[in-house]
Amino acid sequence: MNSDLNWLLFFQPIVEGETLVWWEMLISGLLWTLATAAVAGVIAFTVGSLMGVLRTASNKPLAFLGNAYVELFRNIPLIVQFFIWYFVVPEFIPALKEWSIEQDPTFVQFLASVVCLGLFTASRVAEQVKSGVLSLSRGQRAAGYALGLNETQTYRFVLLPMAYRIIIPPMTSEAMNLIKNTSVALTIGLTELTFRTREMGEVTFAFFEAYIAATVLYVIVAMTVNRVMALIERRTAVPGYISGGK
Repeated sequence: MNSDLNWLLFFQPIVEGETLVWWEMLISGLLWTLATAAVAGVIAFTVGSLMGVLRTASNKPLAFLGNAYVELFRNIPLIVQFFIWYFVVPEFIPALKEWSIEQDPTFVQFLASVVCLGLFTASRVAEQVKSGVLSLSRGQRAAGYALGLNETQTYRFVLLPMAYRIIIPPMTSEAMNLIKNTSVALTIGLTELTFRTREMGEVTFAFFEAYIAATVLYVIVAMTVNRVMALIERRTAVPGYISGGK
């Protein structure tokens, strides 16, 4: 490794005479990354659960709707979806375009990012939820009906509580992918971690230092998520279901 790397650069002011230093700017980018991932994660879990349920429902039109959603969002490149939500959608909704012009650009970029990432990741969550529900024995669904529960109640009280516990391992990967996918938001100008890292490199020409620091921050966040999910997995493990199999 190059011994001339200037690690003290992180403590130098961004602009001469100002108090804001480079490491603070990187942390501000990290906070935007975490905020984007958190809000998008809520959207992904909610919409993904709904679509996953629809895909396993007995009603064929609802199942078709769930499958169509997954195929649509899963087969369009993520960067294209970012451009669609940020540049194209407002053009088709004049009221939304007028509203966005009056707002802080950063907030509009954040909103477009969380909607895009949330709906994109929801297609992947839906696949996991479907796998979790289908991994359960048919007897569990039948038992719900035998107790007098309708289909909605059977999902709510019988199938989903078990399915969620089974799919925690693959959901860990989805959570980590969601955090990494926030970096694509730099294409629409959101000042998340990768955007700030590139900005630091372009201003100081210290690309090695900037990207090494970003790598460390991403790894710390990813490993933290991994450890938290591993703890949840151990506490909610279902005996006899190692990987969602019968």
